[in-house]
Amino acid sequence: MIELIKTNNAVTLSYVEALLRDSAIPFQSLDLNMSTLEGSLGILPRRILVDPDHEDRARRLLDDAGLGHETSDRARKR
Repeated sequence: MIELIKTNNAVTLSYVEALLRDSAIPFQSLDLNMSTLEGSLGILPRRILVDPDHEDRARRLLDDAGLGHETSDRARKR
């Protein structure tokens, strides 16, 4: 899996999940329950991962939605 986005902004995460779901791009949301461990402060970021086969399509989708600046660059530096 490739990290597509990592943020602690709940609105951005919800929007990205909706975009991916509506576009039938499979994804996984990680670190959802970390807020319980941190005391619900929202400090620890959550991550959305996609399969490498869907990465380009997912990145284009986020770019088109104006969220390209939010994506993780790690996978782009291969």
